[in-house]
Amino acid sequence: MSNSPIAGLLVINKPSGPTSRDVVNRVTRLVKPSKAGHAGTLDPLASGVLIVCVGKATRLVPHLQTQSKVYRAKFLMGYRSETDDITGDVTELDQTKPITENDIKSVIPDFLGAIEQVPPKFSAVHVKGKRAYELARAGFDVEIAPRTVSVYRLELLDLNPREMELEIECGSGTYIRAIGRDIGQRLGTSAVMSELVRTRIGRFDIQDSVEMKDVNSDTLDQFLRPPSEAVLDLAQIQCRSEELDDVRCGRPIDCRKSDSFAEDKPIALLTPTGELAALARLDRSKNQLAPTQVFLPQTAYNEA
Repeated sequence: MSNSPIAGLLVINKPSGPTSRDVVNRVTRLVKPSKAGHAGTLDPLASGVLIVCVGKATRLVPHLQTQSKVYRAKFLMGYRSETDDITGDVTELDQTKPITENDIKSVIPDFLGAIEQVPPKFSAVHVKGKRAYELARAGFDVEIAPRTVSVYRLELLDLNPREMELEIECGSGTYIRAIGRDIGQRLGTSAVMSELVRTRIGRFDIQDSVEMKDVNSDTLDQFLRPPSEAVLDLAQIQCRSEELDDVRCGRPIDCRKSDSFAEDKPIALLTPTGELAALARLDRSKNQLAPTQVFLPQTAYNEA
């Protein structure tokens, strides 16, 4: 590894078992004294894409958390648990009518778009200043208000007498186990999630991820992606070399094509060599781009 400050993204294929914090802690030990943080929790049961941001790239966590996510999930039909997955005490229900493919497909439209969802009692949402799972584990009757989440795509991949498999593309804050639970309840039964794999966050696909066991001090540089990859979805401007001192100090620069940008969305400012210099907002009244987050080092930029 180089001696320069570490900054970038690790796209890790988290195995089932460890927590997201376990993965971050392992990365933190590799990159000290730089910081590390993940952009979207996966429960221990779940596996798949976990983006760990390192160094200055940790400032991109809020942006990455807004990206759409794709999951593949399996659910045991005719079962119930207080956690809505197999990590809780699972109870089999009396179920006389088998659930058919047409039954599931008939209710899928009700779970698309902006929907109201009640998060599981064993979840990290806050209730009266505490995490819901803390109250539930302490034996309190947890009541969680429904909240609006976005589901962009919902497909039935497979169905057998006891299990359905779904692929779901959704926005931040969506509980996949709650979708399976609610589909089951809509069909007069219930369902518990038995497996969950996150296959994509934004542009980051599981096919391009790295196994956590392969990340070490010798391979870190090989697997670390530049922060600029986190903002490929944003409008971008490549700065001139003479503008970078202003950007580094947080001073606005002139916008050369403001008509194509929106004032309510961040714009990525890149160096002449394509590195992420800053995120900025457009001030259309002054035709300027004002940096809001700066990623340039404090030393003068060297184009070489």
